[in-house]
Amino acid sequence: MYDCIILGSGCAGLSAAIYAQRAKFNNIVIEKIYKGAGQITESERVDNYMGLYGENGFSLGMKFREHAEKLGTQFIEATVTHIEKADNHWNILTDDGKTWESKTVIYALGTQRRKLGITGEKEYTGKGVSYCAVCDGAFYRKKVVAVVGGGDTALSDALLLSKFAEKVYLIHRRNDFRANRTVQENIQSVNNIECIMNSNVTKISGERRVKSITLKNDMGEETEIAVNGVFVAIGSIPNTKILESIAELDDNGYVKADETGITTADGLFVAGDVRTKVLRQVITAASDGANCVFSVENYLREKCR
Repeated sequence: MYDCIILGSGCAGLSAAIYAQRAKFNNIVIEKIYKGAGQITESERVDNYMGLYGENGFSLGMKFREHAEKLGTQFIEATVTHIEKADNHWNILTDDGKTWESKTVIYALGTQRRKLGITGEKEYTGKGVSYCAVCDGAFYRKKVVAVVGGGDTALSDALLLSKFAEKVYLIHRRNDFRANRTVQENIQSVNNIECIMNSNVTKISGERRVKSITLKNDMGEETEIAVNGVFVAIGSIPNTKILESIAELDDNGYVKADETGITTADGLFVAGDVRTKVLRQVITAASDGANCVFSVENYLREKCR
């Protein structure tokens, strides 16, 4: 029986692991991807984590993981398939047929990228449609690409791609971007980025690879634009399906919890992008992991003597 099982090895999970080791918990981390460190590893550059300005995202993620490993964190590679509450503990079932028992659970399984859900998207995924500019941007040197979205990720992707591509179309369904002002100002200063506002991508076309996209503006007018690649950055969906009958979720599927990570399920705590919060950044995920361990420590002291 573990004191705490941490689900997920992104920034929030690794932060929780570091604090759990320091608290001398009997704990493990269950991760889906071997030697993973979460979505931060897909970022080319991180400018908003204190003391590590300009750090490569993969390097930063590996530093987080190395810190946890040096403290003795044990990692288990498996996919969680079911979680259930027993009388005084939690049972966590994984795809390798094992059941793991723990007094508490810190759930830090993050989010997955939201899809456009349009014709051609699935067909051309990996053939011109991508959800990771950092991963695939270098394949589009001297090409024409489109980025779909209006938040920090979309604009950051457009800036990254502008270094490789001949032309970048930044397409947003609204009249205003949601990204922070600094990123918006950077976009305006790059000559090979063209912003197309009040428009939706309705179709992705091609032969063996992407050749064009169809746009429809708010007047109902359609336009076809020739592109070699489409990068989708329209937000994320929380990985909370297995919690639907366990903890209270908000209308968007995020677990209802404040900075303490305490949920409506006794002994279940959440950290990182998966919980309700205004700002989903690497620094807030790290904070969540630490706060969760503090909450777990109080829980174990009060209820598991």
